[in-house]
Amino acid sequence: MFDISAFSSPQTWISLLTLTFMEIVLGIDNIIFISIVVNRLPREQHKRGRTIGLMLALLFRIGLLLSISWIVSLKEPLFTLNLPFLEPNFGISGRDIILLLGGLFLLGKSTTEIHTKLQGEEDGGGTGKYDSLLRVIVQIIIIDIVFSFDSILTAVGLVDNVLVMILAVILAMGVMLAFSGYIADFVNKNPTIKMLALSFLIMIGIMLVMEAFHKEIPKGYVYFAMFFSLLVETLNMRLRKKTTPVHLRDSQFD
Repeated sequence: MFDISAFSSPQTWISLLTLTFMEIVLGIDNIIFISIVVNRLPREQHKRGRTIGLMLALLFRIGLLLSISWIVSLKEPLFTLNLPFLEPNFGISGRDIILLLGGLFLLGKSTTEIHTKLQGEEDGGGTGKYDSLLRVIVQIIIIDIVFSFDSILTAVGLVDNVLVMILAVILAMGVMLAFSGYIADFVNKNPTIKMLALSFLIMIGIMLVMEAFHKEIPKGYVYFAMFFSLLVETLNMRLRKKTTPVHLRDSQFD
């Protein structure tokens, strides 16, 4: 399982770099969620909450990588359903249940956050509006478990060396940990970006629910839509900063 001699091959290093990049891309939604939920903590605990959240994600993914056979077994049906809107003998696996619960949790949490922002609650408006660190960490653990499955299944599909997978996860998590603070500050300082991020999480929640019912949505479309929307909003932000108010000239008849 831990074949160190494989690192003498250039192909192994290419696989490591490719997998690391994929882990970073797949971890973007995790960073967005952590950035938003950690914002429910007092400001002095933000960095601590992000660090604990990402370290828990790292431990979960390494643990799951060390139990790949169990992960694969989760794709086997536990029972079947016969409902009008489903195909005959629709098989429900452990992975389907986890994706469904995770998707519903993400939908509920994101919708609640949007509702809170639209109601006009200000961050840090009072101690009664803060969540406890334990509550935030529990939410991070729940979503980490769900997001880890995409990460692990991608790793299994690209590489068959567990050591390469673990190194890729560690490198990707190091990059995310280094930039998570900047991403969190950028999201929290720009209300439109934060609303856009919450909308992304709703879209990801819908995608997870669809996957639970075996309706695969190509992730490339989802991530392209996310990056394109972010690019457009970034251009709008720059335009708003450069635009100067229009001043009407005095009438020549005055």
